[in-house]
Amino acid sequence: MSGATPKPEEAIRPEIRSLKGYQVPDASGMLKLDAMENPYRLPAELTSEIAARVAAAPLNRYPDASGRELKAQLTTTMGIPTGMQIVLGNGSDELIQMLALAVARPGAVMMGLEPSFVMFSMIAKFAGMQYVGVPLNADFTIDGEAMLAAIERHKPALIFIAYPNNPTGNLFDADIIARVIAAAPGLVVVDEAYHAFAGASFMPRLGEFPNLLVMRTLSKLGLAGLRLGLLVGHGAVLDHVDKVRLPYNVNVLTQMVASLVLRHGDVLQGQAQAIVSERASLLSRLRGMAGVKAHASEANFILFSVTGAGAVYNRLKQRAVLIKNLDGAHPLLAGCLRVTVGTPVENAQFLDALAASLAE
Repeated sequence: MSGATPKPEEAIRPEIRSLKGYQVPDASGMLKLDAMENPYRLPAELTSEIAARVAAAPLNRYPDASGRELKAQLTTTMGIPTGMQIVLGNGSDELIQMLALAVARPGAVMMGLEPSFVMFSMIAKFAGMQYVGVPLNADFTIDGEAMLAAIERHKPALIFIAYPNNPTGNLFDADIIARVIAAAPGLVVVDEAYHAFAGASFMPRLGEFPNLLVMRTLSKLGLAGLRLGLLVGHGAVLDHVDKVRLPYNVNVLTQMVASLVLRHGDVLQGQAQAIVSERASLLSRLRGMAGVKAHASEANFILFSVTGAGAVYNRLKQRAVLIKNLDGAHPLLAGCLRVTVGTPVENAQFLDALAASLAE
């Protein structure tokens, strides 16, 4: 007799079986401050206009495969430089996956900074790439020399730099990033998911670097439910990345609603400014609490550390407040929790719950 019959799950690659899936906690009945969402709804007159457009949507037809109207609106709203091309994705996650699939080959390396967005390393594993994470300094800044040395050693095909960084919230030194782009033998993606709150961008510098790509999302701007991301860069690169994009990946409703809302860019900008103002107030209040160390942020969230972070996180959940527990995710994040900036009422509720949780 031959050996034991293989189990069906053994058809799955071992490195995939060993992964822990991305966990999204149940937020039912909770004050949800864990996912960096915009807390503000769109104005009633705009949602009425959306409803009318959606009612007439040709749901029996496939969407525009190239998203021409949406790309034109994104170009205007986001100031995309003349001559640059756009690839659309079902959120930034799909764009990261497209890039990994496009460059993956035996021995190919994806590089990032640590700690940063967890999907960079996860998608590298999905695509069968080696992932190299270069640790940040203790103050969450880039160790430029370590990064350049890692590039020289590993020759990465793809580098991701979040700007501002998630979960630390800070903007890295732009001059160091420029040196990284110039030294990289492959593509460098600057992930600007939080650009609306930062006042800094590499979008205007796309013309300087043929290997630079800028990635953005509408999720943090208040359209998380639409799942729309965009990748901007030179056609010489994006023409090839677009080949691995699945047909009709951005649906009719996403294209229609995003195009309409982007024509009201003042609404989104006003909400972003309100979040920035609340961020300053929330940071000040956190820094005034005994036992809390809160880090400056250029995003729509704040990273802070407390003693007994896991217990504090659980006490907050018991008080129906959901934030993100990062304690144990990386050595630099020991004792760290991350809270999304909410409305003034939500932030006050969070602060009251945090004070009570710290006092137990």
